[in-house]
Amino acid sequence: MLDHVSITVSDPARALPFYDAIMQALGVPCVRRDAHGAGYGIRNRMGDDGHSYLSVLASRGAVVADNRHWCFRAPDRAAVDAFHAAALASGGRDDGAPGLRPAYHASYYAAFVLDPDGNRIEAVCHHATS
Repeated sequence: MLDHVSITVSDPARALPFYDAIMQALGVPCVRRDAHGAGYGIRNRMGDDGHSYLSVLASRGAVVADNRHWCFRAPDRAAVDAFHAAALASGGRDDGAPGLRPAYHASYYAAFVLDPDGNRIEAVCHHATS
């Protein structure tokens, strides 16, 4: 459904190590970086539109993370675990340890963290086993 999305942060120098770590844990490369932020993933092109792209950008004002939530697909449960560990080691805060969330469906395996600005970030694997 989503082609690309942007997350704003108050201080890219503080936030980008967090995003570098979690995107690396999910196998998503950093493909752009400058003083204002970074880009992760692959941008779609004519005839090749099966990708997603994330920009992490400096906010133009105060960051209000109220009810903001971004969820990234993980290729397997080990990547969800790695995402969570990388987030905590890179300035993130726990908001739900890796595990099954059967309220969503029987194979919903996810972890939740808060980035340095309080944005709620999730990684999920929908596979029954991995």
